[in-house]
Amino acid sequence: MTMIRTRQTLNLAGAEAVMSAAEAYAQDKGYRVAIAIVDSAGNPLLLRRLPGTQVVSAQVAIDKARTAAIFVRPSRVLEEQVSGGRIGALALHGAAPLIGGIPLTVDGEVVGAIGTSGETPDEDEAVSLAGSRVDASVDAAPALTYEGAQTVANAAAQAAMARGVAPVVAVVDAFGELLYLWRPDAAQIASVNVATDKARSAALYRRPSKVFEDQAAQGRPSALALARLAPLQGGIPIMVDGQVAGAIGVSGASSAPEDSELAELGANALASAPEKAPVYIPHDQVAAMFAKGGFMVETGSYIVDAGRREVGGQAEMHAIVTDIMHIQEGTATMLAGGALVDSREIAPGDFRAPAIEGGTLFQLSQGDVFIAPNGVPHQFTETSNPLLYYVVKVIHRG
Repeated sequence: MTMIRTRQTLNLAGAEAVMSAAEAYAQDKGYRVAIAIVDSAGNPLLLRRLPGTQVVSAQVAIDKARTAAIFVRPSRVLEEQVSGGRIGALALHGAAPLIGGIPLTVDGEVVGAIGTSGETPDEDEAVSLAGSRVDASVDAAPALTYEGAQTVANAAAQAAMARGVAPVVAVVDAFGELLYLWRPDAAQIASVNVATDKARSAALYRRPSKVFEDQAAQGRPSALALARLAPLQGGIPIMVDGQVAGAIGVSGASSAPEDSELAELGANALASAPEKAPVYIPHDQVAAMFAKGGFMVETGSYIVDAGRREVGGQAEMHAIVTDIMHIQEGTATMLAGGALVDSREIAPGDFRAPAIEGGTLFQLSQGDVFIAPNGVPHQFTETSNPLLYYVVKVIHRG
């Protein structure tokens, strides 16, 4: 499982090289333009306004560069869509559909963008293209992967369920953009945005969001004016080798301190998460497990169970686990569907009951496969002695 990947990021020297090439071209042509260089998330790195350039072009250049960076294509593409009749493209969040923005790529990865404004659309674009042809230097930076974000969120979610609380958990990248969201059924709607805001604050400011809540409460209310900040505890940055790789935010637990505790648990889970590796179990160990029954493999995402029964059992229902069963030896009658009668929760999301009301009977024998999706009651009402069967338990966290 790859938790962290390496992304390339345009460094200051690279941005200056791009700017120098674009500026030289503009001056050679006598253009009065503003030129902006942004990172891959559209945040400004450099801005230059040549003599005689209209003031507003500075902002327009930034907007064009941002558009090329976050949409990973020249901004011309979006302007042509609008001009061609797709007016809805004007509503794209963060887009300025104006010709003149060009992505900067290194080894096929967008590391930033350049935008130019002040002359005709084609002339603006020509300046940006001149800058984009430079071999810009980059730095390597750690970045949280989707699997890594899911692992972080699942750790916080599992701890929350064990405590009997239902917060929203949001995980963002180093730029504060959402990677993964866990929203249980019982969570309050408002927590979706609040959790994301907390995570974004921790990522962008490279420190727990509690720092700013404490500042605001302890005599520095002006901290509330900081851009894109939610001064609410519950946001924790995820650090790798001293750099921000992402962040987690939690909102809606029993208290603000508990939000922070759960976020810390999630952030710390990344360091202890094992890498994926093949699993081999020799046949003699498999036989020994079936002789007594029990888990052969247990991970955070799946469990392999050597199931052994001699009689029927209680009804079961798992809120976040799907049971996939393969009968190895013997026969059984399975009742599935319907509703649990007088159920009790023996663990978070894991229910038992003496019986099922309704449902459908299935006769199982050697070689058969039976699947009980999460949320579906099921019960072995009768079995042979013994009944041996594999169960692969797939755990749904998200």
